Amino acid sequence: MGESSSSVSIDVERISFGGKEHHIQTSHGPVSVAVFGDLEKPALVTYPDVALNHMSCFQGLFFCPEASSLLLHNFCIYHISPPGHELGAAPISSDVPVLSVDQLADQVAETLDYFGLGSVMCLGVTAGAYILTHFATKYRERVLGLMLVSPLCKAPSWTEWFYNKVISNLLYFYGMCGLIKECLLQRYFSREVRGSSLVPESDIVQACRSLLDERQSTNVWRFLQSINVRHDLTESLKKLQCRTLIFVGENSPFHSEALHMATNLDRRYSALVEVQACGSVVTEEQPHAMLIPMEYFLMGYGLYRPCQMSCSPRSPLSPSCISPELLSPESMGVKLKPIKTRVSLQV
Repeated sequence: MGESSSSVSIDVERISFGGKEHHIQTSHGPVSVAVFGDLEKPALVTYPDVALNHMSCFQGLFFCPEASSLLLHNFCIYHISPPGHELGAAPISSDVPVLSVDQLADQVAETLDYFGLGSVMCLGVTAGAYILTHFATKYRERVLGLMLVSPLCKAPSWTEWFYNKVISNLLYFYGMCGLIKECLLQRYFSREVRGSSLVPESDIVQACRSLLDERQSTNVWRFLQSINVRHDLTESLKKLQCRTLIFVGENSPFHSEALHMATNLDRRYSALVEVQACGSVVTEEQPHAMLIPMEYFLMGYGLYRPCQMSCSPRSPLSPSCISPELLSPESMGVKLKPIKTRVSLQV
């Protein structure tokens, strides 16, 4: 069982997009955390994919009125950014060693220590899902549940390793160039939203492309280096003491990785949701497909959406707006397996 260091301090606090952004110094270097919601509520910790932060990875989900109602009603949100991925980040000095995935997981633990948090719910996307899963296997008593989107679980295949190595070299020598952005957008989104010569790319892809321009290529390179030497978590999955909900887009490059993870979890306490016509970052491309599975998953912890809320016509969770038959998982483009629970959330 891992143990976190208590030597954390806060350097800067500032208000950012309705939340407070904290820059915390950990034993493995600084980390940025954007906090939204009531600090007295249970904690939901998020961690994004490579080259993303909470604005480009979770904004679509939290901008859904029903998701906002479900999550902010029950949780205080702690958006952890990979080192140097926060808005306005400066390049990390080349003299600073690249962190291992173990150190990134320890950094999450030290962040929780700073805020005085015990057990938390976790939501991660692809590389971020790997970091939070590794954190959950290393600090099992600190994780109540995992919600993972297109997660990585195994060590990189030779194909992935080589592909990431090529991207790393391009990042190192050419920065966040057009080719790198295209490679990352293919990692995140399905062809349907990326567009073609005949069909313009969607608003979410345009927004992500714009946000990628703000990333420091050196910092993205460092996180990609860490993920490209990750180790296999398969043997550790059976030791998890929490329930797990996995989402994966059927067009995600990491679809097989998510299926592998799902088959190696205890099936009594895990569920897999496959989202049709979607890439890896389901939180941005099809966040509405996550709402019903998340609601049922959180019901196992005694957490519900508030009864009184304004109804959104595009909401899959507003029965007064749409007919009951449209509430089936099939109509939402998902394949959902039953979920059971063995832990309770203290609120």
